[in-house]
Amino acid sequence: MTDLDALPTPSLLLDRDRFVENHARLASHLRQLGVPLRPHVKTAKSLPVIRYALRDQPGGVTVSTLREAAACLDGGIRDILYAVGIAPQKLADVAALQARGAEITVILDSVEAAQALRAHHAATGRGIPVLVEIDSDGHRAGVAPESALLLEIAAILGADLRGVMTHAGESYQCVTAEAKRAMAAQERDAALSAAMRLRLAGHAAPVVSVGSTPTAHFADDLGGVTEVRAGVYMFQDLVMAGLGVCAVDDIAISVLVTVIGHQPAKGWLITDGGWMALSRDRGTAAQALDQGYGLVCDVEGQVLDGLLMSGANQEHGIISRRDGQPWDLSAFPVGTRLRVIPNHACATAAQYGGYFLLSNHRPTGEYWERFNGFGVHES
Repeated sequence: MTDLDALPTPSLLLDRDRFVENHARLASHLRQLGVPLRPHVKTAKSLPVIRYALRDQPGGVTVSTLREAAACLDGGIRDILYAVGIAPQKLADVAALQARGAEITVILDSVEAAQALRAHHAATGRGIPVLVEIDSDGHRAGVAPESALLLEIAAILGADLRGVMTHAGESYQCVTAEAKRAMAAQERDAALSAAMRLRLAGHAAPVVSVGSTPTAHFADDLGGVTEVRAGVYMFQDLVMAGLGVCAVDDIAISVLVTVIGHQPAKGWLITDGGWMALSRDRGTAAQALDQGYGLVCDVEGQVLDGLLMSGANQEHGIISRRDGQPWDLSAFPVGTRLRVIPNHACATAAQYGGYFLLSNHRPTGEYWERFNGFGVHES
């Protein structure tokens, strides 16, 4: 029996030692490059985690929801970048956060959004600082660095413009170290090019913000960049391990589950942790090694060779051998505790209200609450 036997299942576990090591690794790398880290809290959504990540940083965070922004402000963190394109209907909530003392910056990539923000400024007499989102890789949103749209947006924003930001989401497709380094350089160059165009046109653009977990780890020159954003680096996950950003042993979160049945003819263990416990994310399916819904470990966190969570229903997880060969299910009687390492830390953690902390592979007795949801007024 271990202390983990006392926890309910499924439960979300956070290995504090691994989290601390993960943060130290990236913070040290960026310190050597002379660029501060602005941690993205979308993965952690927990004040104790965030406060630790800020201990050796200037103090600013990145958020993906206004709920995260409000929770950070409640926790005394004022410098906030809301790094999802601003919807006009959210400007009132942003202003309310400002009124409470938040130094919040938003992002946008369209004339329409810029006009809405400018109209808000005219109506309230108070501006909201803005970064223009730059498309550095064709992955998702943003303005091309060379586009005429960049200067058109800047002209509308006027003094509310603070600079540019970009996110190289295509780095999640970069398997080799060389490809990740090249993507980091591409991300940097796109942001710097856009910032230079703005400055040559007479606009102040002091902020050049870049970042993704793969590019942050593999960048070797960030000259001209003023900050780097990353989030999943805190915990890591199987997608990052599949990209060579970390090792499986670096992954700080796992889900504790219980064996509740056997299907010997199919070679299945059934657990009480389905996709509501792990999420439906199959981010490793496109990688060289498909990890199903997650790697299976014993209760101490040691990977059980050849086993993975191969299927999931809402509340039932299916564990089988990767190679489909027969195996001894009786070694895992009903009631056995196992741990599953997830594909995507953010998606898995979002299923839970908090983390049960581990240190030296044992529960510490601490429970760190998370703030889920999207709106300012959610709890």
